[in-house]
Amino acid sequence: MDELALPSPCLVILVGPAGVGKSTWAAANFEPGQIVSSDGLRGQVGEGPHDQAASADAFAVLDDIVTRRLRRGLTTVIDSLGMDAPTRARWLTLAERAAVPCVAAVFEVTAAVVRAQNRARAVPVPEAVVRNMLERWPSVAEAVAAEPFAQVMSIRPATRAAVGPLVPAAQTPASTTPASTTPASTTPASAVLASTTPASAVLASAVLASAVPATVAAPPTRRSLGFGLQIPRFEFPGGPAEIGPRLREIAVAAEAAGFDHLWVMDHFRQIPQVGRPWENMLDSWTTLSYLAGFTSTIRLGTMVTGITYRNIAHLAKIVATLDVLSGGRAICGLGAAWFKQEHEAYGWPFPATAERYAMLEDALELLPLIWGPGSARFEGRTITVPEAMCYPRPLQAKIPLLVGGSGEQRTLRLVARYADACNLFGDEETVARKRSVLAGHCASVGRPIDDIEVTHLSTVLVGDDLAHTRNLVDRLRPQRVGSERFARSVNAGSIEQHVERIDRFVAAGAHTMIVSLADIGVEAVERYGRVITATRAAHAAR
Repeated sequence: MDELALPSPCLVILVGPAGVGKSTWAAANFEPGQIVSSDGLRGQVGEGPHDQAASADAFAVLDDIVTRRLRRGLTTVIDSLGMDAPTRARWLTLAERAAVPCVAAVFEVTAAVVRAQNRARAVPVPEAVVRNMLERWPSVAEAVAAEPFAQVMSIRPATRAAVGPLVPAAQTPASTTPASTTPASTTPASAVLASTTPASAVLASAVLASAVPATVAAPPTRRSLGFGLQIPRFEFPGGPAEIGPRLREIAVAAEAAGFDHLWVMDHFRQIPQVGRPWENMLDSWTTLSYLAGFTSTIRLGTMVTGITYRNIAHLAKIVATLDVLSGGRAICGLGAAWFKQEHEAYGWPFPATAERYAMLEDALELLPLIWGPGSARFEGRTITVPEAMCYPRPLQAKIPLLVGGSGEQRTLRLVARYADACNLFGDEETVARKRSVLAGHCASVGRPIDDIEVTHLSTVLVGDDLAHTRNLVDRLRPQRVGSERFARSVNAGSIEQHVERIDRFVAAGAHTMIVSLADIGVEAVERYGRVITATRAAHAAR
């Protein structure tokens, strides 16, 4: 059985003669609310689904519904004949205006089957009309293949289709490349994809490759691809008594799965983007020290420490302590802090942005000084330390400094001057653009861009295959959030789709993928471990 992965969201136009099975196929593969039927709308605005006199009004309503759904980012299926070129062009325009890819589902047509299924209908289409459709069909199919669809699917009755959240929405109309052409990995997002291949091939090829600006240098080959696991929540069945044992299991599983780093947020109450303020939240550096005792190779860091939370010299001591007790595995993530409500709840000052950035720059200068030899005096912008010393010193000759955030004028400038790594958010195009900005800052201070590790952080949900991914989405999504919207929010996809996704970020300039697993637990960690293994094997073979 073929299984096709579709972009999310997308507009799907069914194309085929009456009686070919379009409505039956759509009902089997999409939710009822996703399907907009011209026959159904004739019944709403006319005297019934076969009232051809009501067609103009029905299609006006159809276009309005499609427009409004696409504006809301909802996948929509148009169940109509789709055989009229001007009508298809109009729907392509609606998709283009909403920056949503448009997919053509072209049905396999056999005259005998069409006639047999038409005769079985409650109200058969007249034979003369069916004959005309069948005569026109070869030219219609040829025309669709040449039209600017993001994807052209060849549909048989057994073909399964599923919205694939990892397929990014195209931002421009598709090219006129014939649908039989398979794009290379560097093909822009607007290229047309073949979709008649078996399911195993579709899973690996259905993800549209994002364009990478030509001004961005290729990522340095001397860096091996890295993987990190972030744990942003501590809500486990059994409550606080289970946090310790669950974290221990996850950390041990992450190390065994091939993760290079383990990260926790540095917050004292849960942030709004992740959960409710009264959810469990552990102290970051204490948690990392606890996990160091159950692991031996995985590196440990904060994503990222707010510079306002601790005296900078004291922070140096905390990080050095973790490095010594972990056998030299500490990473120090730093940020300018942003969560004002957290500061107010704990009675901490929340300085103006400029002062927080000055504190961050002081930390980036002071921490290596404290961890190094001697006891020099430090006069910073916001802090004075008479004796910058720390015993025991870290085991690492240099504890890596990672700066979170991707502000182009201040944050990335500090990365270029002081940091060993940066952490970026967003899609591949955003990562490529930010890396280009970082390269400019590096050039201005005379530092090679290759000195800096580019990491990317996102939430992901990984299934063994598309069917398993759909089951996970249905099980995990909040009650009032639609499956497709939830799937997009957690980058849901199969193992093969995630390998493709990683390739796109590597092409954009990322060296390390850091993920928060939407279904955090040992099984989820092990599934992502298979993504790591498959990705590294693919890269080693190149």
